[in-house]
Amino acid sequence: MSTPIRARTGPLHGRRRLAALAALASAGLLPSLLTVPLAQAAEPAPGERAQAFTAASERYHVPESVLLGVSYLQSRWDAHGGSPSSDAGYGPMHLTDARGALAGLPHHSEGGEDPRGQDEKLPRRVDHPEIDPDSLQPELQTLTEAARLTGLSADALKNEPTANIAGGAALLAAHQATLGEPASTDPADWYGALARYSGAADEDTARAYADEVFAVIAEGPERTTDGGGGTVKLPSARLAPRTEQLAKLKLRASAAGAECPRNLGCDWIPAPYQKLSEEPADFGNHDLSDRPNNQKIDYIVIHDTEATYPVTLKLVTDPTYVSWHYSMRSADGHIANHLKAKDVGWHAGNWYVNSKAVGIEHEGFLAQGGQWYTEAMYRRSARLVRYLANKYDVPLDRAHIVGHDNIPGTVAANVGAMHQDPGPYWDWAHYFDLMGKPFKAQGSERKSALVTIKPDYAANTEPYYCGDNGEPCPEHGSASITLRTEPRDDAPLVTDIGIRPTPGTWSVYNHAARVSTGQQYAVAERRGDWTAIWYLGQKGWFRNPPGKPTAVPARGMTVVAKPGKTSVPLYGRAYPEPSAYPADVPVQAISPLQYVLRPGERYSVGQRVNGEYYHSKTFDLESHTVVRGTNVYYQIQFGHRFLFVNAEDVLVVPSRLPVPTTG
Repeated sequence: MSTPIRARTGPLHGRRRLAALAALASAGLLPSLLTVPLAQAAEPAPGERAQAFTAASERYHVPESVLLGVSYLQSRWDAHGGSPSSDAGYGPMHLTDARGALAGLPHHSEGGEDPRGQDEKLPRRVDHPEIDPDSLQPELQTLTEAARLTGLSADALKNEPTANIAGGAALLAAHQATLGEPASTDPADWYGALARYSGAADEDTARAYADEVFAVIAEGPERTTDGGGGTVKLPSARLAPRTEQLAKLKLRASAAGAECPRNLGCDWIPAPYQKLSEEPADFGNHDLSDRPNNQKIDYIVIHDTEATYPVTLKLVTDPTYVSWHYSMRSADGHIANHLKAKDVGWHAGNWYVNSKAVGIEHEGFLAQGGQWYTEAMYRRSARLVRYLANKYDVPLDRAHIVGHDNIPGTVAANVGAMHQDPGPYWDWAHYFDLMGKPFKAQGSERKSALVTIKPDYAANTEPYYCGDNGEPCPEHGSASITLRTEPRDDAPLVTDIGIRPTPGTWSVYNHAARVSTGQQYAVAERRGDWTAIWYLGQKGWFRNPPGKPTAVPARGMTVVAKPGKTSVPLYGRAYPEPSAYPADVPVQAISPLQYVLRPGERYSVGQRVNGEYYHSKTFDLESHTVVRGTNVYYQIQFGHRFLFVNAEDVLVVPSRLPVPTTG
């Protein structure tokens, strides 16, 4: 039998005090007691985040392990310098203030990109649904409620970790009181309050969130927090929570039919497949298929929504809009499934990729300067991806688990319109750790001819700017490294000719000179603490000192131009040769992009694929055809995005080749 963790109690917090609080809670009077400003309590020493949790636990009579478990699941105890999360949550307790995040457009509603990625058929556009700020759900405005309960200002709750932790504790205490439960020192008695803190409207998600908090308590994590907050440790304990409390919340049941792991709590909210007119090709918002029987699923594409979760659901259920397979809510990681994996969503802007991919949208606002994603969403997304990868035999690596920002344009004209989400603040290393596939060094650091990008996320504070006028983003960790043309700090950034003829910029939206954690590149040269990789047909330099490496050695295969080839064309899709098409299927052009592979350059191989094209131009599934040819392509890591090269134009060689080293 597990021993419950007990919160610290002083002279004023004994059993008689708890009994009195329980009586007040039953009478519905406890929330009014929670409005006493925290400023009247003794402040913990600066830099001691652990003391802030202890102080809030004692003041609001919430077991410290419950408070720590919730905060870890939201932010891993980090404060992020007052910067909002990708869905406008603040501080260690992720108190939300979504009003400021409503100005942006969903990321499939702007620009010239065709999310379906099929040149001849553009999906219809719909207006961005207007949201009245006063109609926001309580889970999107918990900061306002925390301010009411504590008497602290919104500014303090956003920017001061101590205040933020107190605000979260006050919310938990209020939830416990509303449920008519005593302010118990036993964490097992707080199951219902934890489920309510999730903000979930359905029982499965609320249960999954509360279970995840108790799983965190069982794990007993320990880590050094940001901003000089010091080390925080949650003692490990296995508890038997009072799960029957969930019934008091009177939540709805999740809609049945979702393709999800057991106990993950997924809703089935289908994307509509319907005709838009009597024209056979006028339909929305996805394509029927029979994967993996007719085509293998090769990719899982990670997106962020640039919209609130309610707006996201309105869009994906609009037949005139576009579609993806799953949407994830930030605060609790709730998952809505919209398409079966057998069917093709319109989300990645590249028809070849769409026809072989599952798309997952994560509630977030990269375009609003949001810089971090909740742990709840990371953990549940990782479980979903691991489930899908195992079911459909998708390798867990960065050649197959990709961001929308890694998807290539289909033809030269639309390369510049491709998207940038989830952006540099998505923590790929942590994500793959959660999937049980961490990025590890392979071989000798100074001799390896292939590297895996792996900066220290927290310490890698690249100086991005977030606004159109060059406003700097708040300093924050990043999974990306920016490349220079020479091995010196004042050298220009490298140029992506597909985006602009001038050097890249530090814009958070511009990945022209950017590599990301987990991606693999061929080493071109080393000079002292600097490493150059082959990137977009040039050498891209980044600091990679032996004592604090930002990339680790890797092993794998690379491609080089065949002898006699002076310029090898590159492609954004792997289509069959013209002779492979039946008479009733229009031949798709094999269109080279503006990039080429030249002698002397080398690029990492992600996978070998046969040319395929899924013909589905009409509403009737019976007319859909998979065209397969004899063309063979290699997927290579050419820049921030992967590209394809025809196997007939290159040689595949091991990465163990001499690399020039000087200095």
